[in-house]
Amino acid sequence: MHTYIDLHTHSSASDGTDSPGDLVALAAGEGLGTVALTDHDTISGLAEASAAGERLGVDVVRGCELAVSSPHGEVHILGLWLPEHPASLAAALTAIREARDARNREMVENFRRAGFDVTYAELLAVAAGESVGRPHMARLLVQKGVCASTREAFVKFLGDDKAMYVPRALPTPEEGMAMLRAEKATTVLAHPMLLRATLPELDALVGTLAAMGLDGVEAYYPEHDATATRRAKKLAERHGLALSGGSDYHGAVRPEVRLGRIWNNGRVPGHILEDLLERRARQGQPVY
Repeated sequence: MHTYIDLHTHSSASDGTDSPGDLVALAAGEGLGTVALTDHDTISGLAEASAAGERLGVDVVRGCELAVSSPHGEVHILGLWLPEHPASLAAALTAIREARDARNREMVENFRRAGFDVTYAELLAVAAGESVGRPHMARLLVQKGVCASTREAFVKFLGDDKAMYVPRALPTPEEGMAMLRAEKATTVLAHPMLLRATLPELDALVGTLAAMGLDGVEAYYPEHDATATRRAKKLAERHGLALSGGSDYHGAVRPEVRLGRIWNNGRVPGHILEDLLERRARQGQPVY
């Protein structure tokens, strides 16, 4: 079993900047034995990533990241070890992307009504085939000279509390978990300590998700310091869940995040991969 792993990454198939193949090549260069590609609401990069993994000797875990609704804002759930052709999930993700497209069009109209010269065609051109989202709008605003940086675009216009923001129409936790469990995916609550929730509220949320079949909690994460990591591990232990970890790598969009690294430039412990695989084996789930 390889020591170094990363079970949470994004490519240009969603809102990252590296192609799926380039991401896997980078993983090989960083000494990772296993990397999970978990793009937002899409599985379109998995074939390329898997092919690159075969060439480069990196085990690629096919995954995705789903956003679901909650009283505490968006909750992100990772689905790991998807089959090669997850038909039911693919159909559900298509519906989610169509809703996102409508949201993006509304966001463009918000800017146009405010007097900014931006078009949806320009937004699509910036995305260049990627899954369109706020990072692409931020890049368009930089191209247009409206903002000096993508960070400024979020601070001024695109943050959750800003005038141009349009809320996402999200599946419920029940719907999201059902989508992933239908494909026999291992489900992991991503970056739990970033949620806008008190510890009792977070405990209740994890309990609710565990009752729906949640498998694990992402304890190891770049923005989880030692205290946050310890609390996430206790959450998992209290609810009988496995631990997971990953960098949430996005490439140039988040240059401060290095593939395969977590808080304080640490590594995700390799034993958690073994623990997750053992959990799948106990459940009688295949490993693709």
